[in-house]
Amino acid sequence: MTDTPIPEKAGSEGYVWKNPLTVWGTATGNKEAASIPVPDPATPWLQNLRFKVKTYPVGRLKYFIIWPTHGARLWNRTRWWPTRRNLLNIKGLYNRKTALAEKKILDRRPIYWLLCLILLALGPLLFPESQTNALLTAGATFGVFAAINVCWTLILGTASIFSLATYAVVGTSAFLTSFLSIQYGVPWYMLMPIGAVVGLAFGVLIAAPALRLDGFYYALLTLGLNELFRVFFTTSKQFGSASGGLYGADSFISQAWAPMTQSIVAYYASFALLIGSLFLFRFIHGKRLGRVLRMAPEKREAFAAACGVDYKRARITIFLVTSVALGFIGGFYAAQYRGVAYSIFDFQTVLLGLAMVTIGGIGRAEGAVFGTLVVIFLRDVLIEFGPWRYLIIGGLMLAVVLFLNNGYFGIRKQFNAWRAKKRGEWRSTRTEKGGEALPEEATEIDDKDILYFRRYDKMQRDYLKTLITPEIIEEHHRQPLGQHSEALERVLLYFRRAKLEDKYALRSAGPHGPYKIIAFSGHRGVSPRLVDDREFTTLDEAYHGVFMRRVHDLLES
Repeated sequence: MTDTPIPEKAGSEGYVWKNPLTVWGTATGNKEAASIPVPDPATPWLQNLRFKVKTYPVGRLKYFIIWPTHGARLWNRTRWWPTRRNLLNIKGLYNRKTALAEKKILDRRPIYWLLCLILLALGPLLFPESQTNALLTAGATFGVFAAINVCWTLILGTASIFSLATYAVVGTSAFLTSFLSIQYGVPWYMLMPIGAVVGLAFGVLIAAPALRLDGFYYALLTLGLNELFRVFFTTSKQFGSASGGLYGADSFISQAWAPMTQSIVAYYASFALLIGSLFLFRFIHGKRLGRVLRMAPEKREAFAAACGVDYKRARITIFLVTSVALGFIGGFYAAQYRGVAYSIFDFQTVLLGLAMVTIGGIGRAEGAVFGTLVVIFLRDVLIEFGPWRYLIIGGLMLAVVLFLNNGYFGIRKQFNAWRAKKRGEWRSTRTEKGGEALPEEATEIDDKDILYFRRYDKMQRDYLKTLITPEIIEEHHRQPLGQHSEALERVLLYFRRAKLEDKYALRSAGPHGPYKIIAFSGHRGVSPRLVDDREFTTLDEAYHGVFMRRVHDLLES
C-alpha cells in the first residue's frame, strides 16, 4: 500500500465556519461564524489505514465436514433403529459467500465409531505375524471385557447406581451355565439364554437394596456380595474347588480346528458381542430411559421428582435390563472358554474393571471401550514389563482422578472449558483493541458488518475526541439549543444518533422542573433507570448536564 499524504491541521487563528446551506439560499442563521479549528475528518481515516491490528494466537478453528445440500429433493434422515436419533447430527445452512445451501456435520462421533470398528474388524489382517496368536487371544479377551464394561457404565453413569457386583453377575451366570452343560449336556447355544435368566434373578436380588441404600453403602453391599459368591463357588466341590474352576462345557469353538482358526473365531465372536453391547447402550442411553435419567442426575433427584420424573423406576429398569445382558455375557463366556475360573470373582478383577471404566470416562460407551483396550493391552500384550504393568495402570487411573473430570475422553470438553475461561481472563486484562472487537472475538461474530461498523464508530470517536475543548463546552453552556459552531455541531450530531439503549433523557417532576437525568433500557416493558440524584432547576442546565455526561462517556470509551 502506498502512503497517502495526511492533510495539515487547520490553523488556530482566524478560523471561520461557513454555513454550507448558504450556497442553496436556505440558511436561516448566520452565513459564517468564528469557530475553533476543526481538523480534517479524513485525517483519522488515513491514519487507520496505516495501522495494522496486532493479532494473537488463539488456537485453530473447529473443522466441520461440509458438502452441498440435497437441492430440491426431500431430505431423508436415516435414524438409529430402534431409536429416533439420527445417524449424523446434520444441520442445513446457507453460505453467504457462495450463496449456496450446504449441510454441516456437527457431531462426528458416529464416523469415528465406524472407522474404529472397521479397524477392529480388520485387526487379524494387520497384526504382525510373530504376535498374531497373542494379539488374537488378547483381542478376544478385550471384546468380552469391553462388552461387560459397556453394560457396567450404563449402571454407573446412566442409572447412577454405584454397583460393584457386575463381575459377580457374570461369574455366577458362567458357573451355573457351565455346571448345567457339564452335568446335563446342555448345548452351547442354550447357555446364553440360561445365563440371561440367571442374570435377571441376580438383578432382582440386588435391585431392591438400591431403593434404600445409596452411594458408598450400596457399593459396600455389592462388593460384599461379590466376595460372598466367590467364597461359595471356591469352596463347593460341585463347582470345581479342587481344580481352580469349572471346565468341560460345550463350546461353539471345535477342538478339532487348528489353533489359529480357534483364535480367529473367538476374536470375531467377542467382536460381535461388543457390537451387541454397544447397540444395547444406544438403545437405553439414547431413548426415553436415558433422557429421563439425564433429568435426574445425582443430588438433583428431588427436583426431578417435583417435575414428575419417576427416576427410581427408570434406574431399576436399567439395572434389571443390564443384569440380563451381563448374565448373557456370562453364558457366552462359558461357551467360548469351555468353562470359567475363580479369578473372575477376584478383587483384582473388580479393580481392573473399575480402572477400565474410570480411565476412559464413566457414562460414555467410547470411554469404556478405550479404557478396556488400554488395560488389556498393558496386561495381556506387554507381558515383558512384568509387575510394572499394574503400576502403569494404577498411575493412569490416579492421573484421571487427580487431573481429569471424566476420563481421557473428557479431556477435550475440559480443555475447551479451560480455554474459554482463560480467554475471558485475557480479554478482561487487555485494554488495547484494534477496533471495538478483539481479534479472537471477531471469529465468533458471523455478521461481519457489525465489525466494520464498530471499526468505523471507533474512528469517528477518536476524531470527535480531538474536538472536545473548553471552548465548545463553554459554547454549549451559553446556548444548549440553536445554531452552533462546526466542532460542537459535529459532536451533537454523533450524540443524537446514539442507540436507544442507555441513551440519556430528562425526567421532569413538574410542568417547570426540576429535572433529573435518566437512561433508557432499550427493551420494551423495562422502565428507564435514574442516572443520579442531581436536580436541575432550568431546562438549559439540564440539557447541559446531559451533554457533559455524554462528553464524559465519549472520553472514557
